[in-house]
Amino acid sequence: MVKVRSPASATVINAISTGKGSAFGIKLYVTADAYVLDYNTSKDIEAICESLDSPDMDTSLMDLCVKMVYDKLNECDNFNLKNIRLKVETKSDIPPGSGLSSSSAASNSVVYAVLLALLEEANMTRDDVLITDEDILNIGIDASLEVGVTKTGSYDDASASFYGGWKITDNYERKILYDYIVDYSKVLIYIPNKSLYTAQSDVNAMKTLAPLVEIAFSNAINKNIEQALTLNGFLYCAALNLDSQISIDALKSGANAAGLSGTGSAYSILVDDSMDIDEIKSALSKYPGRLIETEPDNEGAVVIK
Repeated sequence: MVKVRSPASATVINAISTGKGSAFGIKLYVTADAYVLDYNTSKDIEAICESLDSPDMDTSLMDLCVKMVYDKLNECDNFNLKNIRLKVETKSDIPPGSGLSSSSAASNSVVYAVLLALLEEANMTRDDVLITDEDILNIGIDASLEVGVTKTGSYDDASASFYGGWKITDNYERKILYDYIVDYSKVLIYIPNKSLYTAQSDVNAMKTLAPLVEIAFSNAINKNIEQALTLNGFLYCAALNLDSQISIDALKSGANAAGLSGTGSAYSILVDDSMDIDEIKSALSKYPGRLIETEPDNEGAVVIK
């Protein structure tokens, strides 16, 4: 069995309006277990995929990730496994539909775990098939686009999840433009009692924001994460008719930055060590939902022994 853990990510710049985005890893995770069951199928590969948290969850993304990994391996002359039945299980502490990149974290974990499980079964290593980290990342993005859980490919979210740290990206070119570390030890996540999915968002409304989002993006490039994250959050709240008062209350209570993550429903809040995080929690306690206290993740996807 191979076990891979990938972190969630929080938005600094939502890429939907311009194609350029930014996100940083946070210590909430999707873990994927992958292992070969047997060779008892007429298909080249058959996957039995399951979310242990939500047994009724649609596993289309997981299924496609498995197929795409197998197809990628079949491009290599020295890989010849056939008729494989594979079991893939995921476990997540990332709230779905919250804008915290649960799909990117899931695809990263599943792709990486399935790749290593198949290579292990074939008595091979990644060096034998020359599959890079970028290949793993792109398989997950391609699967997410095909299934329809992302508008832009979410390269910012996916790269922050896979590599950890704070990434600034061109999502259409699939290129990391800048690679930073978040200089905060605390991240507070507020999650309303409502899930919002990117596929259901008003893209036209968000694209009208492009000139203003470019200003927020310039702040991100200059490492001003506080202004970038907060301005981006206010802009997207306005476009999506979501509540920006949550961010204002967090800022009034001492937060260094606060803004909508993705297209919601979560809000991410940066707090430095000099601030009283309990005061911020108290200010947000009037809103229905829950608060999660976590930290930036600078490690990214890891194989768990």
